[in-house]
Amino acid sequence: MKVGVLISGRGSNMDALINACRNEDFPARIVCVLSNKAEAPGLQIAEQDNVPTHVVDHRQFESREDFDAQVTKILRSYEVDVVCLAGFMRILSSAFVSDWHNRLLNIHPSLLPAFKGLHVHERVLEAGVRFTGCTVHFVRPEMDEGPIIVQSAVPVMPDDTPDSLARRVLNTEHRCYPHALKLMAEGKLEIVGETVTVHGQSQLSVGAVPATINPPDK
Repeated sequence: MKVGVLISGRGSNMDALINACRNEDFPARIVCVLSNKAEAPGLQIAEQDNVPTHVVDHRQFESREDFDAQVTKILRSYEVDVVCLAGFMRILSSAFVSDWHNRLLNIHPSLLPAFKGLHVHERVLEAGVRFTGCTVHFVRPEMDEGPIIVQSAVPVMPDDTPDSLARRVLNTEHRCYPHALKLMAEGKLEIVGETVTVHGQSQLSVGAVPATINPPDK
């Protein structure tokens, strides 16, 4: 399965996907990485791994739809099957989401549907919840909506700061995203209504990636 990755920043989840795809038995490979920012550090990481990169500056387009159309044009030139959003800080048009319907994945640093949007870790701490985590899901036009593929929980510690909590969540993101992509590439995902059914594994093994409960950073 050919995968295109969209980034806007450091690209740590992109790097996790690239590393997973290095395994000979992994059923997908990253064929291109696109960013809307030329200075995104993730572009250098991809280039070091010999993955073709492209910059599509959103400021050079009159509309969101024109920008998305150019992104789609590049993705299709690589015959991309699946698009993974990895810290891509642009709201996508409904047309783009429709073009890649059920072939567009995103990772969000909370247990959706809780804490959609930005400043997640600050809001988690303010709410006083005991667990948070991450979610990999299929993308829909609404922000942080779509059928959930994989979720993983991490504890919220009494002395957590937004930064320490973000590090703990990011650690589990790097396991969840490759796991979800592998399930998709193996053809194990079926969307029934707006719910994902996973074939060949128990829902527990899919919903909780092993070793997600990590000790606090000290």
